[in-house]
Amino acid sequence: MDALRQEEIYTIDDIYALPDGERAELIDGKIYYMAPPNTKHQMIVSELHYQIKDYIKHNNGKCTVIPAPFAVFLNENNKNYVEPDISVICDKNKITDKGCNGAPDWIIEIVSPSSKSIDYLTKLFKYRTAGVREYWIVDPIKQRVTVYFFEKELVEEYSFGTDIPVGIYDGFTLKVE
Repeated sequence: MDALRQEEIYTIDDIYALPDGERAELIDGKIYYMAPPNTKHQMIVSELHYQIKDYIKHNNGKCTVIPAPFAVFLNENNKNYVEPDISVICDKNKITDKGCNGAPDWIIEIVSPSSKSIDYLTKLFKYRTAGVREYWIVDPIKQRVTVYFFEKELVEEYSFGTDIPVGIYDGFTLKVE
């Protein structure tokens, strides 16, 4: 009788031991290597980061918005480490020199062909169970934004170029183009 092959469980130490320039995320002890982002991806991150930061600044907001690369330690264990494209954190006590300890309030991920199943399935489940309040998946190929507002159990889809309401901020909308 063959013994069941046991998958190796990785920790945050393994992430920090990666060679310089190599990026990966760790979800439930499994490593997911990250391809370098393309120009369109970075332009979307830059524009959304600017709009969110500008809104927070002009409305005396208490939250902090940080683009990737930025470490988010979702749980109290050493088997989960992600780098969302954009993290909005409203509890300043979660922010340390190493990153964010615990779930950000709002996460935005820009989908690339190599990250599609991770963003739509693996991270969706992980973010929801970790306590993220709102999760946006921006898909440049489909020109669509899927918004998960976990507190109200809402899922909405928006086309690029339309105003998208931000669940954690009343009266704030963003346009992804």
